[in-house]
Amino acid sequence: MEKLASLRHLFVTIFLGGFSGCVVIPAITDVTMSALCPGQDECSLAIYLSGIQQAIVGVGTVVMTPIIGNLSDQYGRKALLTIPMALSIIPFAILAYSRSQTSFYTYYGIRAVTAMVGEGSVNCLALAYVADNISEGQRTSAFGILSGVVSAAFVFGTLAARFLSTASTFQVATLGSMIATVYMRIFLKESLPNGDSSQPFLKKEPGFLKESLPNGDSSQPFLKKEPGFLKETVPNGDSSQPFLKKELAGNISPLDDNSDSSSSSSEKIQEGGFKKIPAVGDLISLLKCRAAFSQAAVIVFFNSLAEGGLQASLLYFWKAQFHFNKDQFADIMLIIGVMGTISQLLFMPLLAPRVSEEKLLCIGLLTGSAHIFLNSIAWSFWVPYAAAAFAAAAVIATPCVRSIVSKQVGPNEQGKAQGCISGISSSAQIISPLIFSPLTALFLSEGAPFHFPGFSIMCIAFASMIAFIQSTMIRAGPPISSQLANNCNCIEP
Repeated sequence: MEKLASLRHLFVTIFLGGFSGCVVIPAITDVTMSALCPGQDECSLAIYLSGIQQAIVGVGTVVMTPIIGNLSDQYGRKALLTIPMALSIIPFAILAYSRSQTSFYTYYGIRAVTAMVGEGSVNCLALAYVADNISEGQRTSAFGILSGVVSAAFVFGTLAARFLSTASTFQVATLGSMIATVYMRIFLKESLPNGDSSQPFLKKEPGFLKESLPNGDSSQPFLKKEPGFLKETVPNGDSSQPFLKKELAGNISPLDDNSDSSSSSSEKIQEGGFKKIPAVGDLISLLKCRAAFSQAAVIVFFNSLAEGGLQASLLYFWKAQFHFNKDQFADIMLIIGVMGTISQLLFMPLLAPRVSEEKLLCIGLLTGSAHIFLNSIAWSFWVPYAAAAFAAAAVIATPCVRSIVSKQVGPNEQGKAQGCISGISSSAQIISPLIFSPLTALFLSEGAPFHFPGFSIMCIAFASMIAFIQSTMIRAGPPISSQLANNCNCIEP
């Protein structure tokens, strides 16, 4: 519990940022329709533009999220988290100022650019931050609590949107984003893999080597006491001084701040140690290292395909089918948010130690599929309200699969692994609107091949079912310990 308490500033930061993002969701559909198709309940242009923006954002996040995740392994989670949180302020401020057609198109373009960096990065960095500070045994609960915080932000954001005017909604979102960024910069502590935020070796702190040597002795007598060690490591068993001068002396010289070799050694470490951008081969190797990681990637892809389809289509389907507006959207989202928050903050910490992550993942994906299917055949306005109850179990899928992923890599690759999974999720976000937005526009129009307004929603349910079927076959191996992770780049199950 003490380690979970140490994450309180992260939770506050994520809550404030999530609140700002969620408070505008119920209103943005009406703003889009008013700007593009005033006075209409069905607008193909709005559906297409929303889908195109989602695809553009997906392309950007596929590229940016793995890079940001990998950079955070080197420079820290807080430093990289500042970028997407600061950028998120700009689009909200535009619509807070005006919601004219010109302002909407300005928002549309800038939102596409800023979301390329921030759409998946905040979640990726938050998960990596948790993995840095929480042991493998508690990560499922910790990820569940983090998701619960996101759900709580969703609840309070949706509740606020229910009672705020459209203009006030975007003003509150702008203020909330600014507070979240400032709070994070002031209170959140930096985090690096293995909990090391000081990099003592790079800063040439003598105490580092003293702590790492037996009895804190940083002198060379231990080399003299074990000549056999040198004979084994030096070619031809030669333990003469040239080896000591060129190799060992260079490694021990950081003890002397005035040493020239110390400076050159540190520079070499800085030049060779910072791998800033992950190669495609690095990401592919993560998928090949363990079967559970690649299976989780498949699950994330199809689940994200379904989520992206809902994001692009569901609100427009409700508006065309039942003439819902901002208030009805907020009511349904509030039910989903409350049920999801209760599930993640109350039931998830209780079930995680007793039920395997694989079983919880299956339950979450199955109920998520049921939720989408019911919406596709909704025959009355109350059906979306009833289907929202399934969200209580559906929301546990994401923290479960993220926990499985985090245990398949060592502590020095948490950012890279979460970035890789976020990139796969983003790639699904590219494909999803290209498939489901035209399908939704077609079946909501008068030119549909047959009368089934929810056909595109049912196709989304099939994508979710594929993720569920894959989840029944996943078998996560034992977590990779820090020692194994440091000695092996790829460990087969």
